[in-house]
Order: sequence, then structure tokens, then C-alpha cells
Amino acid sequence: MSKLISGFNQIGIIHSPFSSPKNMPIQPPGASGISGQLVLEPEYVPGLKDLEGFSHIYLLYIFHKVSESHLSVTPYLDTHLRGVFATRAPSRPNPIGLSIVRLLSIENNILNIENLDILDGTPVLDIKPYIPPFDDQVNVRIGWLTEIADGVKHKRTER
Repeated sequence: MSKLISGFNQIGIIHSPFSSPKNMPIQPPGASGISGQLVLEPEYVPGLKDLEGFSHIYLLYIFHKVSESHLSVTPYLDTHLRGVFATRAPSRPNPIGLSIVRLLSIENNILNIENLDILDGTPVLDIKPYIPPFDDQVNVRIGWLTEIADGVKHKRTER
């Protein structure tokens, strides 16, 4: 049985050059050099203390334009149906996105970011620093993506 978890707050909003999902990069490596901003709600600015020392950050956000959820999806890099939890497809039971972006600068409540693969107007739930000693893993397997993952740099959405 599902249980609804409440208590999430939108902490900010993304401003990017992508007004539609069509032709967007599907992951940050395909968005190299694409810049935008995260405009943080003013009450969360104290939480930015010490963040300027990090070159990259994780953004957790809501896929706010997704209207359906599917447990089987055909990923952008593939032609086969896959279980949604074995993909990063946006059509999920909880439409939560995750991206690693480069943090260029912080000006008051505005984070200037790069390598942005996120739709304009996207609500942000959280920011976390990317820390290689914590986040890099060894002996990583990437399942069905083993043969095709390198194509992510050139793949754009079709819908």
C-alpha cells in the first residue's frame, strides 16, 4: 500500500533556454556549456553559506510537465521497454529529477549554473554538493546501458 509523504517545499525555480521538452539534452553530459539560473526563494539564502566552494552541485527537482506515470518506458537511448526504475525517464510514480550541474557563481539568491538539462520553470526541491570521494563508485555496472551510454552526449528528446 502506498503512503503519501508530505512536507516538501519548493525552494526555487530553474531558468533555462528550454521552454519545451522537445530537443532538450537528456542528461547533463549532453548539455555541456548550456547555462541558466536557479533562483532560490529568499528565505533559503542562508542555506547557501559555504556552497560557493563547490564546483558542481546536485539539483533535485520536479518534472512539472509530466502528466502520466508508467512502470514500463522506452528510454530515449533505447528502443526496448524497460522498467522505469532501471531508467532516468521522467514518467515516474514520483516525478523527481536529478541532475549534476556546474556551479559558476552565487549572487544573493541566484545560482548561475552550467551543463543544464532542465526545463525552464522547473521547481527545485533541494541542492546538494557533488563530492567525488563520497559520490564516485568503483566496480560500477550500468546494466542495459553498457553498449549505448556514450550516445548520451548527442541525444536530444524527441517529444
